[in-house]
Amino acid sequence: MKLGFIGTGTLTAAIVTGLKSVADDPVSVVLSPRNEEIASNLASRYPNVHVAADNQAVLDVCDTVMLAVRPQIAHQVLPELRFRRGHHVISLIATLSREEIIGLTAPATRVTKALPMPMVAHRLGATIIYPPDPDVTALLGGLGKVIEVENSQEFDALSVATATYAAYFKYLDTIHHWLKAHGVPDTKGRDYIAALFKGLGHAPETAPDADFAHLAQDYATRGGINEQVLNELTAHNVFEALAESLDGVHRRISAAGAT
Repeated sequence: MKLGFIGTGTLTAAIVTGLKSVADDPVSVVLSPRNEEIASNLASRYPNVHVAADNQAVLDVCDTVMLAVRPQIAHQVLPELRFRRGHHVISLIATLSREEIIGLTAPATRVTKALPMPMVAHRLGATIIYPPDPDVTALLGGLGKVIEVENSQEFDALSVATATYAAYFKYLDTIHHWLKAHGVPDTKGRDYIAALFKGLGHAPETAPDADFAHLAQDYATRGGINEQVLNELTAHNVFEALAESLDGVHRRISAAGAT
């Protein structure tokens, strides 16, 4: 496969890095020169990664193309390009609907939306794709879990979950600062927190029949310190505030996709 990228930013770098970490990787990559530093760095690291002269040159030599431009400039960049009917377009632009991408990349009709995360560079995390496509699943399946989505509403809802990363790290940062305030050295506290939450991340896999509410109950021993923190955060409506924030993000994504 010869895979092209229109737009060469952080996400493109993560995908290429992940693909090239797979043994006997058969994918040849052609990058747009949009971000010269990232593109040249990737090309220097991998022998079958090349930088095209411009975006159109990517389309001319590739049948499968990932769109990784910022949504703010998509309407400027994409109409200037000549897509072919046989192009398979994989859009990584989260806030543009599939119908909008189809309009911008005509006459190409095979359009897939995908939402990989930067951790695919380490072949971790999950990617949602819509509509289900066996070729995209095969391509991205080596970079982590692939979740095939049946409709745009489900895709948008799952996309909202990605808005929680910064809050998660702020949660860990709060614990870290508390430890430092109580005499724990910076590095030791960070290492301890990272190891604890890495272990917790495996809990859903080791107990696949338990939902998250039951896992919370399992860890909240009656009368214990986990139950105390859970009850106090619940009393302060922390989880209600989180749900309200998710609602707000969902409204924003849904409105963007409808325009």
